[in-house]
Amino acid sequence: MHFVSVIGSADSTLQSIDWIETRQPTSMAAPSNNNKELPMPACFHNPVTTVFGGGSLDQIARHCPGKVALVTFPEAEQLGLVARVRSLLGERLVCVIDNVQPNPDVAWLRGVHEAFWAQHGDCDTVLALGGGSAIDTAKALIVGTASGHFDELLELLASGKPFSPARHKTLVAAPTTAGTGSEVTPWATLWDAGQQKKYSLHLSCTWPSVALIDPELMLSVPAGVTVSTGLDALSHALESIWNHNANPLSDTFALSAIDDILDCLPRLQQDLGNRELRARMALAALKAGLAFSNTKTALAHSISYEMTLRHGLPHGIACSFTLPLVLGLAWGRDAGRDQILQKAFGRDLAAAQQRLRAFLHQLGVRTEFADYGVTAAEAQAMIDAAMQGARGRNFIGAQAA
Repeated sequence: MHFVSVIGSADSTLQSIDWIETRQPTSMAAPSNNNKELPMPACFHNPVTTVFGGGSLDQIARHCPGKVALVTFPEAEQLGLVARVRSLLGERLVCVIDNVQPNPDVAWLRGVHEAFWAQHGDCDTVLALGGGSAIDTAKALIVGTASGHFDELLELLASGKPFSPARHKTLVAAPTTAGTGSEVTPWATLWDAGQQKKYSLHLSCTWPSVALIDPELMLSVPAGVTVSTGLDALSHALESIWNHNANPLSDTFALSAIDDILDCLPRLQQDLGNRELRARMALAALKAGLAFSNTKTALAHSISYEMTLRHGLPHGIACSFTLPLVLGLAWGRDAGRDQILQKAFGRDLAAAQQRLRAFLHQLGVRTEFADYGVTAAEAQAMIDAAMQGARGRNFIGAQAA
């Protein structure tokens, strides 16, 4: 087993985690009468160098090599973030894309992507500063095509076959919300509202090389976004548990994240300027991101895509309002997974579901499909279809459904 981890102030780094166990450990102790089987060999891998703590953004100069393009959200200029990045990078900042919108749509991405590669093809690094949409946009931008046309990338994604990009940039991610997890995962979701579908981007180059997680950047996030992104993190943690791809280390990250989010998020909603709570949520979101970086998401996220495309729900709400329901579908499917879920919620399923519902209701989130204009028949059809989706098939209850 090899596990390297350093977490601390902005001067410390959570280095690349590469956890591989290839054989059962040999013990020199006397034989035991305990015949319980040892866990099967498992692998945990995350290549992202992660800097955590207040002031982490100040380290961008050392982590962003060469010429840098900044991808950020419209309010970043008013908040002083663009000027701050410019002061840190100087003349190396050659491009600023600051009109990122929620749920980046291919109709908008097409022009931005092609202009970026035509005008800044010699750029070395893309710095994503923002929430999940900014980081997902940056992941799309760093993947270049041979023709220079964005539709070539969409065709490759639509094929579903593995491919190596013709060219790519280095990605550094600095999240301004606590929840996306995109800063420590390779996945990006690209939306096509016109065709009512989405594309999932996942390449070795879309892993950020560095994640700079600075809780100070999150102090200005309003209550609604704080709740939505925090619930996205909770969903990431739970989805990594009721998942065929779960492993002991992903479980450890997930359980710690769940405990922190359940305790912290309602208090943070009422005290948005609390630095301690912001830091705790930032760390919880990081742990949830590390958990699902190895497992991918599952049924709740598979359902969420339809709810976002057809009903306009923000992603964090769309992937969390079904958590009590999905918990019930997961419970009893796998004894090992039940043990992990019971560490978080206790041994009584009804009480566990009620705890989750009460938590969501406290945050102002409704938990029934009918609350969002979806009939019972439509909801069942949506669940059935989600079970067959790429993320739904990760769910431990998918085969039995």
